[in-house]
Amino acid sequence: MSPVLKPLHYVAGLALPPRCPGCGAVTGEDHRFCATCFGQLRFLAPPWCAGCHVPFEYDRGADALCGECLADPPRHAGVRAAVAYGDVARTVALRLKYGRRTGFAETVARAMLRLMPEEADVLVPVPLHRWRIWSRGFNQAALIATRLSVASNVPTDFSVLRRVKATPPLRSLGANGRARVVAGAFRIAGAERVRGKAVVLIDDIHTSGATTDACTGVLLRAGAAKVAILCWARVLDGTRGY
Repeated sequence: MSPVLKPLHYVAGLALPPRCPGCGAVTGEDHRFCATCFGQLRFLAPPWCAGCHVPFEYDRGADALCGECLADPPRHAGVRAAVAYGDVARTVALRLKYGRRTGFAETVARAMLRLMPEEADVLVPVPLHRWRIWSRGFNQAALIATRLSVASNVPTDFSVLRRVKATPPLRSLGANGRARVVAGAFRIAGAERVRGKAVVLIDDIHTSGATTDACTGVLLRAGAAKVAILCWARVLDGTRGY
C-alpha cells in the first residue's frame, strides 16, 4: 500500500472495522468469521462419495459411492461445497442475496477456492432470469464466480448459459415438482464456448439439485466434457433449505 494511503486506511479501519459476516462482531480482518460463528461452520472435504461428493463419516476408499449414486449415477462430476448448510451459512447467503452485501461474494469465494477442481477450463455461474436481475440488481453466483476467477486464473463465461424461463421459488416444492419447474428453463448461447471443456458451475446454495441438474444437462448436450458444481453451502440430510 502507498505510504500516502496508509493513514487513511488506518482511520477507515477505526471508523469501519472489519466485522464477522455471520453476526457482525468486530474481527481482525475482512472476510473473517468470529470464533463463535467459525465454530458453527462445518467445512466439507474428503472423505466423500466419488460420484456426488456427499461427505462420508469415514474413508471408504477413493472410488466409493453412496447409495444414491449406486442406484442412479449423477450426470455431473460432483458437488463441491465449502460448508454444510446451517444457521451461519444461511445468514451469509441471505445477506449476500437479499441484503445486498455484495462484498460477501469475496468471503464465500475464499472458502470455495480450496475445492476448485484440478480440471477447470471455465467457470459458469448459474444464471438468473432477466426479470430477477432487474429486481435484485445482480446475480450472486456471477459475483462469486468473478472473485473465484481472479483468485484461480480460471476464466468465467457469464453469458454462455442463459435462463430463458422465469421460475417461481422452489423451496416449497418436492423433488419432482422442482424438476418440472426448471425443465426447459436454461439454454446455451454458443455451444463452441463449452465444447470439450471442463466446466465448473458456480452457485451459492445447493439444495435438491434440480437447478444445477438442469444446467448440467444443457451444458453436456452442448458438448462440455464434464460439469462439476462448486458452491458455498450444501443442504445435507437433516438440514432445511431456504
